Amino acid sequence: MTQSPRDYWEPLWADGVRYRPLLRAETALLAARIGPGNGRPALDIGCGDGTLARYLQHELGYHTTGIDCAPSAIALAEARDTTTRSSGPAWRCGDIVTDDPSLLPDSAYAVVTCRLVYRWAADKSAFLHRVRQLLAPGGRFWVVTEIAGRRPASDPHQDLGITPGEAELLTTGWSAVHTDDLDVLRCYTLRP
Repeated sequence: MTQSPRDYWEPLWADGVRYRPLLRAETALLAARIGPGNGRPALDIGCGDGTLARYLQHELGYHTTGIDCAPSAIALAEARDTTTRSSGPAWRCGDIVTDDPSLLPDSAYAVVTCRLVYRWAADKSAFLHRVRQLLAPGGRFWVVTEIAGRRPASDPHQDLGITPGEAELLTTGWSAVHTDDLDVLRCYTLRP
């Protein structure tokens, strides 16, 4: 991706392109791996329409912020949030790697999630560095990403997955790494 993330994603969200819905199997794994929020802060990177951020907030009890670089995605997330602003997630438009982290309401997060985002990070090392800066001690980083080679060769989206090298970069340097597979997806739970 040679253009900025915003320049790439904004036209897609604005044109109504939608992505894989959040599945019950994913939410069950997430709940089991990260536990109840009890009001602790959570950050959903690349929140899109806000489905995962709302799940973290309303079902698991986290105080959640959703961030996305596409203004149309944030507008959609806000429009789909039927709660009052005081009881729903906070929404921020920005690039998690290049923007000043002070745009976020909290300086550290008990949980950071990124669903179907890691594959698209142009500078994965910088992305992971920023996540580590934002994760509170003892926190958890939840990543859902497609794995290369899991789709049939005839599938036009067979190259959407991360490579073994990208998976190794993702999992290196954490004190604990748990993985769970869901069809073409892998769910990672990483702890500092």
